[in-house]
Amino acid sequence: MSELSLTLVIDIGKSHAKLLFIDDAGVVLERHGRDNRSVVSALGYPALDIAGLTAWMRATLAASALTRRCARVIPCTHGAAFVALGDGELAWEPVDYEFSGVDETRAAYQHERDDFDATLSPDLPDGLNAARPLFWMQQRHPEAWARTRVLLPYPQYWAWWLSGVAASEVSSLGCHTQLWRPVEQRFSDLAIRHGWAELFAPMKPAAQVLGPLRADLAREVGLPADCEVFVGVHDSNACLARYLDEAGAGMSLVSSGTWVIVMAPGALATTLDPSRDMLANVSVRGEVVPTARFMGGRELAALCAGAPPDLASPTALAALIARDVQAWPSFAQQGGPFIGRAGRVTERGGVIDAATTLSAAERASLGALYCAQLTALLLQRLGGPDAVVLEGPFAANPVFTECLAALRPGKALHVSTDAVEGTARGAWMLTRRSGLAPTTALTRRVASTANGASVLAHHARWLAALDH
Repeated sequence: MSELSLTLVIDIGKSHAKLLFIDDAGVVLERHGRDNRSVVSALGYPALDIAGLTAWMRATLAASALTRRCARVIPCTHGAAFVALGDGELAWEPVDYEFSGVDETRAAYQHERDDFDATLSPDLPDGLNAARPLFWMQQRHPEAWARTRVLLPYPQYWAWWLSGVAASEVSSLGCHTQLWRPVEQRFSDLAIRHGWAELFAPMKPAAQVLGPLRADLAREVGLPADCEVFVGVHDSNACLARYLDEAGAGMSLVSSGTWVIVMAPGALATTLDPSRDMLANVSVRGEVVPTARFMGGRELAALCAGAPPDLASPTALAALIARDVQAWPSFAQQGGPFIGRAGRVTERGGVIDAATTLSAAERASLGALYCAQLTALLLQRLGGPDAVVLEGPFAANPVFTECLAALRPGKALHVSTDAVEGTARGAWMLTRRSGLAPTTALTRRVASTANGASVLAHHARWLAALDH
């Protein structure tokens, strides 16, 4: 094995950031993590913690004995995030997408944005349409905006930090930003009219090498001077990339984490309902991918109310169903099919305080059931391929997986058994010269269990009462 044999994957999610050293066989040799929170910017708005992440990466890489063995590095990050460069540094701190202050310019923005039929991106809360923070910054902080020389999607900011080469990439530009027209494969009229399109760095494929590492950074942290830096990718699309070839044979993807993202390659964009947070993502190959999602990680945490999710059990699930305990949307307000509704829990039709009425195991089981119900509903609405692959933390939750299998009788559910999360695995695979290898060997099929019939009947009552 070559001394320079490792791939460094920089995986920055909304809640957590990770550095993974992965060998040529795909095994993670070392993993480092950090909680990821917003910080208050110099201008007073919540911003992505670029400085904190940079300091953590510098220190972590400098301390690891594996750093000097990295032959390549690729970043993948959450979406709805863009970075403005001035003269070789940040022009202004990137706005956190949960900042509600962008609503100050909402009326003017709504008047100017492209229609849904053009961008396939619905109106979302706060800054989840990444064009909205750009519009707000340009209007409210013109002195900061005047320093902008280049705009970069978030993964490509880290690629620039590593290599000094600026690029843009389609999977980040196309993820519900209202900056991109996916069918036409061009910038939106809004982006052109406001001069943003000409500020974006040149488009490059996610799997392209931008160049070697910056010499000063190589000396500082110990990465080899000839370490190749890849363009990088939006995290959900990194997860999808590993299945793209197989998706052609009929496969939908559920990628779970802070967000549960349901992606249906090959489904019709005409099924998308913007009022239900249904949208098109854009794959690393530039393809339109009908998508629906909800903030599943936060919804689950809200229902667990402090209980560990792994306390969920078939026994507790059966007890909930016997007492007709139901969870009703929504417990997170950043996106999803039921934005604006206040979540509640009922028992035999009466509202209860789940945190005090239900045991820890029951709360965890209710959260898993509820998230499975929403996932099944989104899969049905998208109308994509019947076979589904589940990736991410929810794949390790047996109550969630068994409920999802029960709610889709006769349809295959494959759960990832890969020890590496789908975003990082997909990013690693994009650096492979031979292309994306088949990955279904890294999954197992889940079947409905003894609770299956009662779960299906419980769900039918939920659907009948749900105003959807």
